[in-house]
Amino acid sequence: MRLSALVTAAVLAALPALAGEIAPAIVYSIGDKFDGSFNEAAYRGAESFKRATGIAYREVTISNEAQLEQAQRRFAQRGQDPIVGVGFFQTAAVTTVAKEFPKTRFTVIDTAIDLPNVQSVLFREHEGSFLVGMLAAMASRTGTIGMVGGMDIPLVRRFFCGYEQGAKYVNPAIAVIYNSTGNTPAAWTDPGRAAELAKSQFERGVDVVFAAAGTSGLGAMQAAKDRGKLTIGVDSNQNHLFPGTVLTSMVKRVDLAVEESFAAARDGRWRPGLRVIGLKEGGVDWALDEHNAKLISADMKAKVEWAKVDIIAGKIKVHDYMSNNSCTP
Repeated sequence: MRLSALVTAAVLAALPALAGEIAPAIVYSIGDKFDGSFNEAAYRGAESFKRATGIAYREVTISNEAQLEQAQRRFAQRGQDPIVGVGFFQTAAVTTVAKEFPKTRFTVIDTAIDLPNVQSVLFREHEGSFLVGMLAAMASRTGTIGMVGGMDIPLVRRFFCGYEQGAKYVNPAIAVIYNSTGNTPAAWTDPGRAAELAKSQFERGVDVVFAAAGTSGLGAMQAAKDRGKLTIGVDSNQNHLFPGTVLTSMVKRVDLAVEESFAAARDGRWRPGLRVIGLKEGGVDWALDEHNAKLISADMKAKVEWAKVDIIAGKIKVHDYMSNNSCTP
């Protein structure tokens, strides 16, 4: 056998071993891993990678911001690579630990960190929210819709502004009410508070409420079911949680971001820098399935799908709150 053939055979034989050398890990955002929303989407992405490759991953859930840096550092010290940090709360922790471990690859979701060993993944949530805002306006009989957001931060305002734009694209006269569950991280894990806010909105004429509040949003969704109102889920497809009263869900594919980060590291494609994904890239969308099919008419579906095409083509411009901290350009 020629030397070149021997070398080729040796390289090919080594590839599976090299692929298996990665040791991925994931640090979830504050709250429960099985929140039915943001964290659970990240978990599904990690599980999908594991099923496809047989490569196990480590994971940790945390209850407050102070634990994030410790969790990131512990994984780095153990040789985990890549490490995915889920949520904007990870910014300070990943910035600190990534500098300490420059050879370890970190991926952060929902925040941007400019370091040579960090990949940042952001979503165009306003684009997906525009679509569900259209559906809310078309489904509303009162001409008043609402949103219950989690922690009152620019990211959540981005959801609201997209939602409002979509609703007014359908009905310029529609009223859109917004409330947030709080100004601290606890706002994401307070379903009781979200339920109270949703009920208050219903008393003001709201008949469709967008629950974009993590675990807290489940309280708003329960309140909508109890009052015979419609709700809209977020991040994961939540249509199945309250069948018949969940109009749709604004799906944010955190699962794809996690799975792709792991897969890219395994295949040698992982790169640092900023990655922004929206409708065009399949990063956000609206959900239609057997649980909400009866709530979405053929006309509603057609109008939303046309708007989706027009947003991707640039014919509809959805203003991003994060560009100027305002719902207007």
